[in-house]
Amino acid sequence: MHQKWQRWSTASRKWLWILVVIGIIAAMPVAYDRYQTESSASNVELVFNYRGLAEVASYQAHPEQFIQEQLDKLKAAGITSMAMFESTLDDFKKSRRLMVYNAQDIAQMTQSVVPTDENFTYILFTNEENAGRLTPLIEDTFKSLDINVKPWEFHNQKGLIIETSPEDAALKPMQPDPIAFEMLRSKGFHIVPRMSDSLPYDQEAMDKLLAYYEANDVKRILFEGDTVKGFNDNKDKHSLQSFANLLNQHGIGIAAIENTKKPQAGMNQLAYYIHYNVVRLYSLSDKDAQLDEDTIADRFALATKDRNIRMLYINTAASKNAAKATVTNSIDNIIKSLDEPGHAIKQMEKNGFTMGRAEAFHITDSSLQHYFKMVVVLGGVAFIALMVSYFLPLLTLPAFVLGLIGSAGLYVLKPTLFEQALALFVAISGPTVAMILAVRKLNALNNADSQLSTGRRIAHAIVLFIKTSIISMAAIPFVIALLNNITYSLVLNQFRGVSLLHAAPILLIAVFVILYRGGKPFQQIGKLFRTPITLLWVVAGVLIAGVGMYYLSRTGNGGKVSSIEMVIRPFLENTFHVRPRNKEIFAGHPLFLLGIFLSIRYRNAVYLMIVAVMGQLSMVDTFAHIHSPMKISLARDLLGMGIGLILGLIAILVWQIAEGCWKKWSPRLRKQ
Repeated sequence: MHQKWQRWSTASRKWLWILVVIGIIAAMPVAYDRYQTESSASNVELVFNYRGLAEVASYQAHPEQFIQEQLDKLKAAGITSMAMFESTLDDFKKSRRLMVYNAQDIAQMTQSVVPTDENFTYILFTNEENAGRLTPLIEDTFKSLDINVKPWEFHNQKGLIIETSPEDAALKPMQPDPIAFEMLRSKGFHIVPRMSDSLPYDQEAMDKLLAYYEANDVKRILFEGDTVKGFNDNKDKHSLQSFANLLNQHGIGIAAIENTKKPQAGMNQLAYYIHYNVVRLYSLSDKDAQLDEDTIADRFALATKDRNIRMLYINTAASKNAAKATVTNSIDNIIKSLDEPGHAIKQMEKNGFTMGRAEAFHITDSSLQHYFKMVVVLGGVAFIALMVSYFLPLLTLPAFVLGLIGSAGLYVLKPTLFEQALALFVAISGPTVAMILAVRKLNALNNADSQLSTGRRIAHAIVLFIKTSIISMAAIPFVIALLNNITYSLVLNQFRGVSLLHAAPILLIAVFVILYRGGKPFQQIGKLFRTPITLLWVVAGVLIAGVGMYYLSRTGNGGKVSSIEMVIRPFLENTFHVRPRNKEIFAGHPLFLLGIFLSIRYRNAVYLMIVAVMGQLSMVDTFAHIHSPMKISLARDLLGMGIGLILGLIAILVWQIAEGCWKKWSPRLRKQ
């Protein structure tokens, strides 16, 4: 019975492979839908932080003149939009619209005694226009917070008394400065308002504000702080849904900021309510705005091409330069990066983008996609069962059946977890199965004839490299289909388990090479337990652990990058237009070719394959970065294979030369 079950399990591999192929075919229409979605929005919007410009202007001798001059320069350089924060009394003070005093200031001005039980805020407007435009705004804001506001005059200058302390009054946000708003609109800039959630949500006031934005052609807003508008009151007022309804009514979308320390709370829920009228935004900090022009230009070009960024947000700030005894800013540097010599805009246009209003992706979901995904799930479970079959053949059929049952249950209970888990295990299975088949082929070659000519060994290495890469990449359509959801493209949801994907195939191939290469794993386990542990083993273990920790630290979007790679990366990008992954071209692929070449003659060289698997898993992992367009990921993989193949052949040549020198000189050294 045991032998019969084993025969059934072995024979079932053929049917599992058939299911895998069917799953790949079913994934193709889903992948095409994703390609259509990724190709539906090509406008890139350049947004400048107006608050930063106003701050820089406050250090100039003629602030208003400076602002006008810089706006004209920015407009000419290609900036089309201005981001406007909610205003505070401090903002109005910096822009010379009003002056703020405390009770002690007023006592000195009026030569009176400071009130003992009053700590109010006193405002004087700098001219009649400012008084007329800002008084209603300030009164509405503070009265909505149950803070009394009353008129006040000093030396015929109009003002207000706000019955709260200056420190408290300074914290209260108001809608953007209407005077600056209109001035920017008159210069042809689009406005991207920044909105906070610091005040209680008011549906009527929000409807009025969004109607004003709609009338002024606002198409997208950006949130300030840790939460989106309405999140803090959502539990009591269901304000996220109410706010979303207003956004939909007024035709206004939102922007999601890339690489924030923590996603803004409520973003996923709000995005769902507004039907994913969302674009991704890259923010250039005021510190990074001082980098050289080419670096900034490269960042903009890479963000739009490689990460589906459609809005570039540019900050600036005043900086005191003691060496030059002056206050500097990065505005001219930004202009040079966009125009000359950086040519950021030209680079983006060369990549197929158009400078204009950022638009959300038009989501393409064919009517049959749900059924295609069901077939993909069947093929994915079959792929995982195949991997199990090479380690525990008797569990092949149970693994397949249990995989289907578990998938069905998890899909009902937690569909997002289901698609991520299945995608992860298929991504692990592809490179693992591919490398196992490569090692088995090596064993066959090694047992048949280990004295093949150099040319034959190179031919076997190239053919096996291509075959193994194709099998590894068979996992890619499954990853694409299972994670085909706009939330991944917008990074509102992220693929989990990247570290496991980078570690599991290496560990599994290590287990296979050490225990299964001889065909008798239990004997190999006993042999390992009987092997004495030496100092060499301890040193090797420490080194392997160190290398492993460094390798894992490089995984994911937050991986650490060495200074050498910071030089190599721009070179590869500028040379090939698409940057292949370093672990593929400098480690995984060359080691694979060298490992095959050596293993045909030297049996223990097969241990190189344990490290070489990183190149295979990296090709699959590239497509797990869903925010990168598929065509970029595919080009990256193919380019990595091509360069890796060339470097692998060079590694073989170097080995042959070194081996020839050793054979030639070692007898003479022994004689000496």
